[in-house]
Amino acid sequence: MKTHYDTLVIGSGPAGQKAAIQLAKSGQRVAVCERLREIGGACVHQGTIPSKALRERAVERGKINARLLALNRPVLDQSISVAELIGEMSEVVAAHDRYMTDQLRRNDVDIIHGRASFIDKNSIHVLTTTGRQETFSATSFVIAAGSKPRDPDNVDIDHENIFDSDSILTLAYLPQTMVVLGGGVIACEYASIFAMLGCKVTLVDRYPQPLGFLDQDLTSCFVTAFERRGGTFLGGVEMVKCVFDGVSQVETHLADGAVLKSDKVLCAQGRIADLSSLAINNAGLRLNDRLLLDVDEYGQTSQPNIFAAGDVIGPPSLASASMEQGRRAACRILGIEVGVLGRVVPSGIYSIPELASVGLTEAQAREKYTDVVVGKSDFREIARGHIANTMDGMLKLVVSGDGIVRGVHVVGVNATDLVHIGQMGMLQDADINIYIENVFNFPTYAENYRVAALGAAAALGSAHQTASTGAAHQVT
Repeated sequence: MKTHYDTLVIGSGPAGQKAAIQLAKSGQRVAVCERLREIGGACVHQGTIPSKALRERAVERGKINARLLALNRPVLDQSISVAELIGEMSEVVAAHDRYMTDQLRRNDVDIIHGRASFIDKNSIHVLTTTGRQETFSATSFVIAAGSKPRDPDNVDIDHENIFDSDSILTLAYLPQTMVVLGGGVIACEYASIFAMLGCKVTLVDRYPQPLGFLDQDLTSCFVTAFERRGGTFLGGVEMVKCVFDGVSQVETHLADGAVLKSDKVLCAQGRIADLSSLAINNAGLRLNDRLLLDVDEYGQTSQPNIFAAGDVIGPPSLASASMEQGRRAACRILGIEVGVLGRVVPSGIYSIPELASVGLTEAQAREKYTDVVVGKSDFREIARGHIANTMDGMLKLVVSGDGIVRGVHVVGVNATDLVHIGQMGMLQDADINIYIENVFNFPTYAENYRVAALGAAAALGSAHQTASTGAAHQVT
């Protein structure tokens, strides 16, 4: 194996993989150093892939139970073990691991399995998974080491009774009751998944509403759906401590004196860059006050030959954005010009129901523009919603007074796919007429765009005129 490379990528998650392939396809000698025995990082083995696979199993069971109830038949046994669900997911994870490994090898990317640490800005030491000590040098580096759960001092995580977002999928059985600490993406995804599986879930967060970065209508829809499935959201409360009682229950103590008792607890209060063993100081790098690496728009750090991408540089911390960050870093190394990143990056939250957003929320738009209207379409207004019995979805367009779409927000089935229609329009600075004057297949969820656009047009006064009153309107 070569000991010197043009570029050495540290981490094989979405950012590292895309960076390595872009560089290799351009003729560079490239290696990926991955500390685990498998390729893909937390995205494949603890995060995105397994959690979304578990979500699909939960949704499938929910659909089957709904049909059984409609026929007055007993629902599926809720005592199914997590091991059974995990067993199905392991096949998905293994298949994705094989695919990514083959893809790297097809592109002549060397794979080094071991824990890396910088010797200086041009070389790293690697303790391999087989116990060997090796040294590698490179002209350039891409740090894509990913993140790890933030474990608060007042939560006694033991990975048996109190779990973090990496260990939650090791549950031996499906608990009857669970407390989820946090109101971010991971917390809400798992809370809604376990609620769908029949677990009594209480979601606890210090903020009044979960997913505070989303449009208020999406947040409200999520909470309504979560509570309709038996979940409870406790917002605006402080958690003092969380401990196992030594017998069978976990006690979550709140600042108001209340104590929540549950079979299990998931602590999902964010993630931090996983750089503790990389010795970045030896390469002349330092973490910022958020414990992340500072980079420019191309992922370049303070060391010109060292780049970083993915969770180690912070928000949006999405797999999709990380892939693009890795590609951009590779292009910078190669001297290839790339466009502007970040103007219309969509977010997708795989809770139940799905949530997706791109552009400005209604509140953000009202701060930036004087005349703002919204158009909404409930899935119950279109034929596909009735055919598929998915009438609890909603699509919302946020439109400025000149008719330009400034934000698209979707909740419901296929939300994370539907949002891309709006994203493509926003990339072209499209106004609402593009959705009014074009034909959508019937019956489809995409028809929601036309219904919402017509609602926004009505609020503006007409599809071809700017609202002249300067007042904000709303169509529901």
